[in-house]
Amino acid sequence: MSIYRRGRIWWIDFYDQKRNRVQESSQSTNKRDAERLLNLRKSETLRGVFRRPVKVTLAEFGKRYMEHAKANKRSWLRDEQMLEHLQKFFGAGRQLSDIGAADIENYKLQRRTSVSGSTVNRELALLKRMFNLATDWDLYQDANPVKKVKFFRELNTGLRVLSEEEEEEEEEEEQKFLQHATPYVQDVARFALNTGFRIGEIFSLRWSQVDMEKRIISVLAAKTGKVREVPINVETLRVLQAWQHNKRNEFVFYNSETGRPFVDLKAGFALACRKAGITGVSWHTLRHTFASRLVKRGVDIVTVKELLGHSSITVTMRYTHTNLENKRAAVQVLTGVGDNLVTLPSVVRSRPQGLSLKAQASTLAVSS
Repeated sequence: MSIYRRGRIWWIDFYDQKRNRVQESSQSTNKRDAERLLNLRKSETLRGVFRRPVKVTLAEFGKRYMEHAKANKRSWLRDEQMLEHLQKFFGAGRQLSDIGAADIENYKLQRRTSVSGSTVNRELALLKRMFNLATDWDLYQDANPVKKVKFFRELNTGLRVLSEEEEEEEEEEEQKFLQHATPYVQDVARFALNTGFRIGEIFSLRWSQVDMEKRIISVLAAKTGKVREVPINVETLRVLQAWQHNKRNEFVFYNSETGRPFVDLKAGFALACRKAGITGVSWHTLRHTFASRLVKRGVDIVTVKELLGHSSITVTMRYTHTNLENKRAAVQVLTGVGDNLVTLPSVVRSRPQGLSLKAQASTLAVSS
């Protein structure tokens, strides 16, 4: 049994209870971590409970994970997009057991140069979830390496939304985007702006979830298992009626060429943004816009939370920063209240030259 180093990472070399040679990475640049791992493997071998690490690549496990996600999550499309970035950095053919905390920290720092900290956190959370599932499915035996990586601190301020009026051109940003979008992108965008649905919820929406008589759309939250009901306003109704007229399958929105639901409209969305001269906008921005506009128009935060399907009102509170005008109006209602509770002295006496505050207070007490 021995410990050796490959590059900066320490490895252990030992024989299991069947006298098979095992070489395993400690996933650490610290020799003591390798020593502790070797002692653990010695103990497991003596007790006859050691199990040889399963060789599975990130691509192989990613495929299994996506099958699980598609069956259990409505937001699986977002997971698929994030997984592409992870595989591009770590390498699709890399073994899960070869991905250590140092590698993940490098990914975190490099990825942060091109996207926001919150986006990096979502991608790290996906990787953490994948390692947890790999452990549950007996495909990974070591401690989850993502647990050793500190996520970026997220400040829930400055959310990007579509402005209703451009300061220079006095033209609505929303209208500029829609004017340059294809009909498909226009309809999906209008629907998102008036329902606050996630793009995955829109792409997977079925007519069985839409009650045109009661004007209600029911959406099942995969995380909580709860159904949230979102009323259909006039704009949403127009979009639904247009697609209902050409209904071809159970999905509300679909590709007319294939007859199958949309999987991704990123290219069309990005093209509309470029033509409109808009930057920093994604499909999720439309959800932010929906929430921010409700808050700005005085809708209470609890109702906004229910419409968005947030599990906690803490998440919804990020949108309250956009409601500055309502806050100003709120404090103005106190104008005049309490005037009779405070009595101001009719004569304000100036402090005698060279007299301390304490001495002045004594003087005033005597004169009173």
